[in-house]
Amino acid sequence: MAIDIKYAGPYAVLTLNRPDALNALQFTMIEALSYTLDQVAASDARALIVTGAGPKAFCAGADIKELMDRDLMAQRLGAQLGQRTFAKLAALRIPSVAVLHGYAFGGGLELAMACTFRIATIKARMGLPEIKLGLIPGYGGTQRLPRLVGEARATELVMSGRTVDAIEAERWGLVNRVVPEGEPEELGKTFMADFVGYSRCASLFAREAVARGMATTLDEGLDIEADLSTLAYQTADAAEGMRAFLQKRTPEFKDA
Repeated sequence: MAIDIKYAGPYAVLTLNRPDALNALQFTMIEALSYTLDQVAASDARALIVTGAGPKAFCAGADIKELMDRDLMAQRLGAQLGQRTFAKLAALRIPSVAVLHGYAFGGGLELAMACTFRIATIKARMGLPEIKLGLIPGYGGTQRLPRLVGEARATELVMSGRTVDAIEAERWGLVNRVVPEGEPEELGKTFMADFVGYSRCASLFAREAVARGMATTLDEGLDIEADLSTLAYQTADAAEGMRAFLQKRTPEFKDA
């Protein structure tokens, strides 16, 4: 299959497995990705790691051959499929990380931007080159990129189609961290180890507070934070966490 999934301890590891084509996204792959994300959501995994097979690319973007000679409605349906699938990734109740190595272009970068986090090896290269083909991003790139790096930098990347390296991407906030070259799955596990040991309830509330707050005003965001903070206090995990702190021991969270 072009989308592989496996489970290792608290991690679900999803691999784009089309290395001969630099893991370019076909529509059937996006459909398979959507189905796989449903599986992950129903699993006991506490974090999702998204990788690309082979040494050359995380994902080089959409399969251009598939985009040729499609009518207007087919093109729009294709864009909506990608947007809907990547939105499902963004809405997962567990955190996710895209491990970028080699090329992460076009739809590949859009996929990565739908993850909670992104890490990049030092040799990774990223960009939205659609403008060079007379196109613009269609899987969420024009919307997620400015939310990560700001309007001016996003407009520059979208309108120039230029490539950025890992160091510049980290400086801009496009990736969370630059890491040494290595096996992508292990790099993802090392990064996500900081997140899988906490209460899933608190982790979900934290992500929701940030995401919902970014989409509204500061005052409304503070109301959202107050509501979710209050909910967190009602969980058994909060009681356990505070009790463990006072007893000077490691808490045993039950995700409840």
